[in-house]
Amino acid sequence: MLRRTLSTLISTSSIHNASRSILPQFTPQKFPYHFPSNPNPNLSVFVRNIRAYSSLLMLNDLRDNKGARKQKTRKGRGIGSGKGKTAGRGHKGQKARGTHKFGFEGGQTPLRRRLPKRGFHNPFSLTFQPVGLGKIAKLINAGKIDSSELITMKTLKETGAIGKQIRDGVRLMGRGAEHIQWPIHLEVSRVTVRAKEAVEAAGGSVRRVYYNKLGFRALLKPEWFEKKGRLLPRAARPPPKQKDKVDSIGRLPAPTKPIPFTAEEKEAMSAPSS
Repeated sequence: MLRRTLSTLISTSSIHNASRSILPQFTPQKFPYHFPSNPNPNLSVFVRNIRAYSSLLMLNDLRDNKGARKQKTRKGRGIGSGKGKTAGRGHKGQKARGTHKFGFEGGQTPLRRRLPKRGFHNPFSLTFQPVGLGKIAKLINAGKIDSSELITMKTLKETGAIGKQIRDGVRLMGRGAEHIQWPIHLEVSRVTVRAKEAVEAAGGSVRRVYYNKLGFRALLKPEWFEKKGRLLPRAARPPPKQKDKVDSIGRLPAPTKPIPFTAEEKEAMSAPSS
């Protein structure tokens, strides 16, 4: 490797001439011969350059590590290979002749049918991301949320109060309710009784709004519709099973001012609790 590297960097003639001019010339003498105490200073430079050239990495010297590449097993190429004739499948039978369906156990009842069913999947279940009042109060104190404006689910997502994935909405929880000491207005999907009482006691309001999948995309990422050259969709009405669990239809684009509750809405809200 050193010889090939040196041949690519230094010509043979230049090495020969350099050796004549740099290396000390010795004359035949009787042994023991003592080398000069102070040889040519250019000798150390020449040796150092040789070491530097020998440590260079050349493209034609690149090799894989031992064991990095493994040859493919060639089946059916003679009995001497150990994988000839039957190629490791054995004699006859379904597994020797072809493939079979995953989970097939030769005709007996497979495991997936021997085990009993347990539980069920509810297609109408909803998943809400929880957020506590204490976390919202902490973000307000940090200056990330303006308490004078309406706090929507988009505001909570942009400030990091909730995660990025919002499946069916956000549920407002009462954790840290004692930190809410000023009026705030929120629009979320669900709210607990404790959280609602704490917000209203401070002079604020909480409105439960409904958004479907497309509505959430328009609320959280309106730039997606601009990029596609589409108009924002109209807000969808809640299904019959959720009508009594929401106060109004969500507004698009994201609102900045709260809507005051009407007398009818206040009566409808107080009716179930009485």
